[in-house]
Amino acid sequence: MAGLTFRRRKKRINIKVVKEVFLWIGEAALAFGFACVLVYFFGAALSNVGQSMEPAIYSGDRVLVNRFIYGVKAPTYGDLIVFKPNGNENAHYHIKRVVGLPGDTVTIESGRVFIDGELLDEEILTESMNDAGVAEVPIKLGEDEYFVLGDNRNNSEDSRSADIGNVHRKDIMGMAWFNITPGERFGWLP
Repeated sequence: MAGLTFRRRKKRINIKVVKEVFLWIGEAALAFGFACVLVYFFGAALSNVGQSMEPAIYSGDRVLVNRFIYGVKAPTYGDLIVFKPNGNENAHYHIKRVVGLPGDTVTIESGRVFIDGELLDEEILTESMNDAGVAEVPIKLGEDEYFVLGDNRNNSEDSRSADIGNVHRKDIMGMAWFNITPGERFGWLP
């Protein structure tokens, strides 16, 4: 017959349950850390200001920026780079297309871009430029400089302007790669 007892029973800890709880916490922390890294490097979003990149990106469109890619490789012809002109921290980010790489000599003649004296073969269709700006004379790019233009060439402030000029690699935030604006423009950027 069981009687009253005033002794405390020792509580037994189920080691299997404790291991599962710690495993679950570890997996959740790992997933959270992985998500933070992905968002930081590939999911930085910003809004485009102005009409200089139409029809690829319209004013007010939100785009994702890959901040990791230029740590692995250098920008190349046709890339949509995101940068602050002249490293000015107070300026808004600009999105432009790379048309000149370090070491190139860029000239704009008859409304078209010439690299080292040869017509640049661009994958996108652009109109002839009315104003060559500073590229009216040959511009030799330094070892860390890029020449950029907007797709809407006659409505773009870009490397042709002294206010923007050549873009230094250190001033490049990353590459615009995806338009997250809902609607028909949602998707990969050309």
